Amino acid sequence: MPVTVRRVPVVPTDVRVDRRFLGAARTSCAPPPPDPSAPIRPVPLLVASALAVLVTAAVAVTHGAREGVYLALGLLLGMALFHSRFGFASAWQRLVAVGNGQGLRAQALLLGTAATAVAAISAGGLGLFGAVPHAQAGSLGVPLLLGAALFGVGMQLAGSCASGTLFAVGSGQSTIVPALGGFVAGAVFCTWLMPLLDRLPQTGGVLLADHIGWFGSWAITALALLGVVAATLVVQHRRNPPPVVPPPTAHGLARLYRGSWSVFAGAIVLGLLAGVVFLVSGQVWGVTGAYSLWGAKILQLFGAHPEHWPFWREGEQAAALAGSVLADRTSLTNIGIVLGAAVAAAAASTWRLHSRVAWRTALAALLGGFLMGVGSRMSGGCNIGALLGGISSGSLHGWIWGVCALCGAWLGVRCRPLFGLTNPKSDDGVC
Repeated sequence: MPVTVRRVPVVPTDVRVDRRFLGAARTSCAPPPPDPSAPIRPVPLLVASALAVLVTAAVAVTHGAREGVYLALGLLLGMALFHSRFGFASAWQRLVAVGNGQGLRAQALLLGTAATAVAAISAGGLGLFGAVPHAQAGSLGVPLLLGAALFGVGMQLAGSCASGTLFAVGSGQSTIVPALGGFVAGAVFCTWLMPLLDRLPQTGGVLLADHIGWFGSWAITALALLGVVAATLVVQHRRNPPPVVPPPTAHGLARLYRGSWSVFAGAIVLGLLAGVVFLVSGQVWGVTGAYSLWGAKILQLFGAHPEHWPFWREGEQAAALAGSVLADRTSLTNIGIVLGAAVAAAAASTWRLHSRVAWRTALAALLGGFLMGVGSRMSGGCNIGALLGGISSGSLHGWIWGVCALCGAWLGVRCRPLFGLTNPKSDDGVC
């Protein structure tokens, strides 16, 4: 999600680590109180809700109950993403630019929650709709390193990540539409390049559970995540950044369905939902595989034949390309995220279609989306499939992906001014 800088008077404070749990960290001033949510506009909320219900019901009737559940899970993911404003791009941008690690600590909580769910499901051999839990180790090598770095650069240029692109589009942010288009184009382009990329040096992955069992895998993952939290607290204490601007919020019970939620509450909900996706499908939550499929389907509409490319000729890829998008698990959760974010934004009275986009912003979003599409296919996933899915299942490639993507984000933050995009500054009132 793009960072909107709101300048408020800087009130010095000596807040250290007295605030509790993962949010405890020093900032240059106290965060301003959130604005109240605007009154509900019933028409957008009714339209978005009706569309979500009708599409879910149509999918369940046409393709089966499990497919309907996939879309329903996407709806819940979209709502949680929007209400907690849970973005990877903005969180990493704040960390790199000013040292505010709140977003990264929330991501550590998300990863820990999902890792707990995945370990419990895998150890117990649990599954719904006949699913068998299958944690897979991602390959290690040059494609992983290069692809993750490209994704990190693209994430900062586009101002969104794979999941953030979906919920931003669903909430009416037309500035992100070019990023989605570039993402789809880059992902399908990389499937055409796959025979060449497969020649780059790489080796099989490492799954911790294969060596130390699921409890050992979970314990090491939890300790590593605590290390990440500690590192962000040290960085934030030294750099003394501005606080994160709070989004408008409702109060009382209305906050449950109108938002906004704490980013840490969002992390727990998203982690649990990622576990349910694993329980229902037997696979970790993913996003970008659907972008490749959408791109290939679009090419077919214009008379191209991606079905002849090696990537689309075998296995699950061939079956997905030959079938309906509404029968594809990842496509269904993605569609659900868009619709769920639309419902959440309408409930929060923030859904608006922004029609004016500066050309340099659109160019940056298009290029950033393309880089994310290429990078995600090269590295075997995105911030969800590779980072969240990899780390939560105890695969070493998830950690390597995160380090390389963060390095790419560092470069991407420094490239943003070339497109007229701003970064948070240490003397801002909020970031």
